[in-house]
Amino acid sequence: APAVVSINTRSVLPVPGPQVSRSGSAFYLYQLRRFVNEGSGVIFSEDGYILTNYHVIRQAQQISIVLWDDRIIPAQLIGSDPATDLAVLKVELDGLPVATINPKREIRVGDVVLAIGNSLGLSHTVSMGIVSAIGRNNLSSLLYQDFIQTDAAINVGNSGGALVNTHGELIGINARRIEATENAENIGFAIPVGLAADVMRQIIDYGEVRRGWLGASYSNLRPAQQPDGSLLQHGIGVKEVQRDGPAWNAGIRQGDIILSLNGEPVSDAARFLLSISLSPPGTRVELEVQRGNVVSQVYADLIQQPPL
Repeated sequence: APAVVSINTRSVLPVPGPQVSRSGSAFYLYQLRRFVNEGSGVIFSEDGYILTNYHVIRQAQQISIVLWDDRIIPAQLIGSDPATDLAVLKVELDGLPVATINPKREIRVGDVVLAIGNSLGLSHTVSMGIVSAIGRNNLSSLLYQDFIQTDAAINVGNSGGALVNTHGELIGINARRIEATENAENIGFAIPVGLAADVMRQIIDYGEVRRGWLGASYSNLRPAQQPDGSLLQHGIGVKEVQRDGPAWNAGIRQGDIILSLNGEPVSDAARFLLSISLSPPGTRVELEVQRGNVVSQVYADLIQQPPL
């Protein structure tokens, strides 16, 4: 808990005001309105680097954090990554308590976990649950998703807080919850700490996240009958290919089916996209591609993902 902070943001933004008609044309007068937002963050280094969600600090003009001992400290935004909903803050302090991370600890469905954060404005609230699932994706508009699903209560203000196991080790950054529609309850999500820490490191080192990019879009496939009568058990479809991008230069075209990446079978488009993004630009990847009845091996040299 001492490694978890509460985050308060303030901003003044223009919002549409009353409609005004002049000379037969209607338009809106914009008014300035003050907004405040609350969230949570996790301290990753003794010298003050803090990880939180991008949506917690989005459009914020003033950011402050509240420590475990109730000190209120101004924070600077170092950088953000909307594609994973993560942001890095910095406070000018030393000797801060740091979250414990154990990369060797496997996350398993059924593990007991604790969510810690600024829930509904109540700092350092702790809720308990289990890991309901891992590797969840296709849940939002985020480009890269690999969520841990949990039934630990995650309420407004928990975003950016810690999901820890019973060893006290950080396993995820609480990110979102599904609203209780259609009788759905206790369904929350966290970004795995491995992915979050890598994004943070790159933002600190480079000011941005350097991701490999293949230059194509993909879709999941249903099991389908092959020309020889067998069923296609795995693979993803290629929807579009960017001309002169790495996939195009490797000979991949719309309608192809990607069967494997570096020898590993591929069956999920979102997970394939994440795997490509985790490879540094300049990496050469091997792809097994099917077109009609022909299966071939192709090689592509990844480049830096263009700005979203």
